[in-house]
Amino acid sequence: MTTMFVFPGQGSQSVGMMRAYEGLPEIRETFREASDALGIDLWRLVDQGPEAELTRTRNTQPVMLTAGVAVWRAWKALGGHDPAFVAGHSLGEYSALVAAEALAFSDAVRLVRLRGEAMQEAVPEGVGAMAAILGIDAAAVSDVCAQAASAEEIVAPANLNAPGQIVVAGHRDAVLLAAELAKARGAKRAVLLPVSAPFHCALMRPAAERLAAALAEVEVHSPRIPVIHNVDVATHAEPEAIRAALVAQAYSPVRWIETIEHAAASGVTRVVECGPGKVLAALTKRIVKSLESVALSDAQAVQSLLETERDDGKD
Repeated sequence: MTTMFVFPGQGSQSVGMMRAYEGLPEIRETFREASDALGIDLWRLVDQGPEAELTRTRNTQPVMLTAGVAVWRAWKALGGHDPAFVAGHSLGEYSALVAAEALAFSDAVRLVRLRGEAMQEAVPEGVGAMAAILGIDAAAVSDVCAQAASAEEIVAPANLNAPGQIVVAGHRDAVLLAAELAKARGAKRAVLLPVSAPFHCALMRPAAERLAAALAEVEVHSPRIPVIHNVDVATHAEPEAIRAALVAQAYSPVRWIETIEHAAASGVTRVVECGPGKVLAALTKRIVKSLESVALSDAQAVQSLLETERDDGKD
């Protein structure tokens, strides 16, 4: 069995989500380390809320990074094996790079805090929007975006999550028009998402510039485990190429469908979601039905996968 670990990004957060990992000391220790790096109490935020504060992009990004790394550390502390590949959905790529030892955890926490602030500030509130288009393929979504865009307003595919589940981003009026055109093309649903900024589109270029400046000051190493970057569906060994991928990712589509397909073509047979929730596990089964899909969404799931590994004869 060849395994890839994938890390969730923004959208999987909820107040109390880490209580499911009770009994794994690495969880609290990792949150303590992240809180020290930022000078704020991330554990109190994730454990008690308020939800409105947790869902602010500048807070959600360090929280979700820390959650993914915490579960990874718990897995490793219990004797879990390294996967053949790691990847992360959008923000989750930073968790993947920490797991692969390409980024120091404290550096990653500060980077994603800045990333969240830069994304939040790149577009005035109410100017941008994102919408999920369900039930039509990526080519049809690209077509309706091209029809809805104008010289003054952009809208483009932002998250290619699974067949029939594409998210678009851009100026609010253009996004609303694209949603209406998508429904006319046969989309089952086209709904606005409750996000604070239009991520992964050209409106995020100012945020990418700020991120590039910060990344230039951070040490990046060649990954110990290959990381499949979702901006170009490729692995990179050179630190400069990793920096470039992270910068481009801020304003480019998340090519998650191709990421999972690439993993399967590379011999991966099991995809493990490392962090709270089961969003990526559900997407995996929609993208490549033959893949085994596992979510380490609580302490029991971590133990179950360890037992499965032992049964596979890896110990």
